[in-house]
Amino acid sequence: MEQALSAFEKRIELRWSDLDSSRHVNNAVYLSYLEEVRSAWLANALGGLESVDDFVLVHVEIDFKRELTLADEAVVARCRLGSLGNSSVRTLEEIAVAGGEVAAAAEAVLVARAPDTGGSRPLTQAERNALAGGSLSS
Repeated sequence: MEQALSAFEKRIELRWSDLDSSRHVNNAVYLSYLEEVRSAWLANALGGLESVDDFVLVHVEIDFKRELTLADEAVVARCRLGSLGNSSVRTLEEIAVAGGEVAAAAEAVLVARAPDTGGSRPLTQAERNALAGGSLSS
């Protein structure tokens, strides 16, 4: 079920500590930026940060398109729904610079976690509605 929803965006300032010895943003930091926007997207859709703990990242793929340096100053990280499974959420994500050029494109899969067992659980209808851009109430 492919979605055509608009992306949730978060502006992230680049920090000196994000750089590696080559003076560009370290590749692992790109994943941190994506985690930041993905968590904010989930919290926004599901009504709070506590709901983010109900999901676990099980897969992430990233294509690096261009390096980031301190000269870029900030990026806009975007996250949107790709598809919903029985217990999984696939997101489409990207990091772009001020002019709109994409520095990285990614896809992630999150699984809803049962707090009592730590295993996966089916998404509730309310979660499905909220993640698909509707309301959290069913």
